[in-house]
Amino acid sequence: MPACEAVRSRRAAILNASPGEPMRKKDINAIKADVVRLSVASNSALVVFKLVVGLFIGSVSVLSEAIHSGIDLAAAFIAYFAVRSSAQPADHDHHYGHGKFENISGFVEAILIFLAAAWIIYEAVKKLIHPEPIEFIGWGILVMGLSSFLNLAVSQMLFKVGNETDSIAIKADAWHLRTDVYTSVGVMTGLGLTWLIELLWTGHHVHWIDPLAAILVALMIIKAAYDLTVQSLGDLLDISLPQEYNAKIAALIKNQPGVISFKRLRTRKSGADKFIEFDILVEAGMTVEKAHVLTDNISADIERDLPNSKVTIHIEPCDMKCPPGCVPDCSRPRCGR
Repeated sequence: MPACEAVRSRRAAILNASPGEPMRKKDINAIKADVVRLSVASNSALVVFKLVVGLFIGSVSVLSEAIHSGIDLAAAFIAYFAVRSSAQPADHDHHYGHGKFENISGFVEAILIFLAAAWIIYEAVKKLIHPEPIEFIGWGILVMGLSSFLNLAVSQMLFKVGNETDSIAIKADAWHLRTDVYTSVGVMTGLGLTWLIELLWTGHHVHWIDPLAAILVALMIIKAAYDLTVQSLGDLLDISLPQEYNAKIAALIKNQPGVISFKRLRTRKSGADKFIEFDILVEAGMTVEKAHVLTDNISADIERDLPNSKVTIHIEPCDMKCPPGCVPDCSRPRCGR
């Protein structure tokens, strides 16, 4: 696919421009914008193709896939808006930046998926009650095969960029397309079974397979929407970073020379940005200069291991009174409260 190759080339050029150096913010945003535009283009083509073929052959499962791709297209536009909006730097009214735009977009996409699934189930049940024959079934199989191939290629690119940039909006778009791959294969299988059974057993009609496949499509869509809702709402409600992240942060703090103890570790996420706050206890006689160097070192270690981290550290003098959670030897307590 020429469009995929163009995105890969630009991504490779940016990643290899400065070996050993982190990608610049504007380069990251350029890669994200490129891959989302690719998603918009591929979904636009698939919506038209599926809609035309679905109406032509009278297949509710193909039409349900057209609606699914329409939701994917809407999701791609939402992701594009979120990527552009979240790229804006912090300003007077948004001191922590605009990363939440990505989380909001994920939640909106999930709502759209739920609505699409409800419509698909409604139409499929109608077809189960009043089954109709499918004409020119080969066209349906063709469009589903093409859809699976195209969405697999684009979703792989979206996952790669989404993981590299830690973008929930792009990863949500990728899950949209990956779900479309599975559902397209399911619909293609249903159409193929219908064609094969009616070919081998002339006079036997199994029109119920088509709407049943559509219902299975809807159930898979609902599962994807639920997972996306949990992830996006978690970040919007400032849920803590995963436990493995918090454990890594704790280890980096405790292994830093000069830190006696630490407490009140708090973490949250906004878009790709991770906000980390905690207090450290140091020797009471430590100078301001040494304390400043110490916090810079801790912040640098955390940002190296957890990119896009924004670290805030409060320093307290240690009075040698061990708080709960420290080891018995209070001459060098190790606290992670």
